[in-house]
Amino acid sequence: QVQLVESGGGLVQPGGSLRLSCVASGIIFRNYFMGWYRRAPGKQRELVASINSGDLTNYADSLKGRFTISRDNAKNTVYLEMNSLKPEDTAVYYCNTIPVGSNWGQGTQVTVSS
Repeated sequence: QVQLVESGGGLVQPGGSLRLSCVASGIIFRNYFMGWYRRAPGKQRELVASINSGDLTNYADSLKGRFTISRDNAKNTVYLEMNSLKPEDTAVYYCNTIPVGSNWGQGTQVTVSS
């Protein structure tokens, strides 16, 4: 059963940057597409970025150029580099496999505010 542990969130000013990490266990990580998702207050969870088992990536249109997803298969870890952050990026960020598995981690809170 997959276990996911996200970290790296925090409070950042508009225009700032954060790097999120997610360590996965219980799966053969290198075989899975991975995604970063977020749930903003009052909104449904949405997929923001995905990466295949190699280095092919895809992003939500509104985030292209600001967010970068990457992975290290040796460390069972997927990353999300977030730059030029905006208040509307405030959300709890989660990682999961693609397709989504039944287990979610606790997420990591990102708050963009001055």
